[in-house]
Amino acid sequence: MHTRVKTAKGRKTSSKLWLQRQLNDPYVAEAQARGFRSRAAFKLIELDEMFGLLKPGGRIVDLGAAPGGWAQVAVDIVGSKDGGPGQVVGLDLQEMDSLPGATLIIQDFMDDDAPDRIKAALDGPADLVMSDMAAHATGHRQTDHMRIMMLCEAAFDFACEVLAPGGAFVAKVLKGGTENELLALMKRRFTTVKHAKPPASRADSAESYVVATGFRPETDT
Repeated sequence: MHTRVKTAKGRKTSSKLWLQRQLNDPYVAEAQARGFRSRAAFKLIELDEMFGLLKPGGRIVDLGAAPGGWAQVAVDIVGSKDGGPGQVVGLDLQEMDSLPGATLIIQDFMDDDAPDRIKAALDGPADLVMSDMAAHATGHRQTDHMRIMMLCEAAFDFACEVLAPGGAFVAKVLKGGTENELLALMKRRFTTVKHAKPPASRADSAESYVVATGFRPETDT
């Protein structure tokens, strides 16, 4: 059944369309039924099914973590709740409710001391760094692409500092994929680099994800 939303006085057309889309989105309904904080949880579930990113006992960094949907999935799979062996450290500039089994840091990742705060929270090298960070959209495609690529590059640089050998990196990008220069860097540092658009990513969204697996640390020669 398709639900239509009547236009209320003072409600913008864009708000009406957003609400109508939410009401008719099966992922939104399923997220509510399963207690996920956002439908985005299913994007990570599907990416994990494709690439085997999350493993019991894994150490995970979640950048752009709010409201916590990805962290919820990670906590369940790595087993960090109730003193389990895994670890999840998330960061976002937006406030988040606490999540058992995860350390959540409220800060802008682009702040100078943000990477050090994440490193201090980690118990050791990370097995996966995942970034769902996105800058506020301007409506100008090229500007939005440049902004999200800046975040992706910053997340990649950080991942190279904290990942264990064989680790993985996942980051949101916009239509057009990863810039060639950054893609070349990723291919030098990871065994496999692919782009993927999980089914939970809305068809009308320009987002996709770059997934890099098999991290290769630089060695002194």
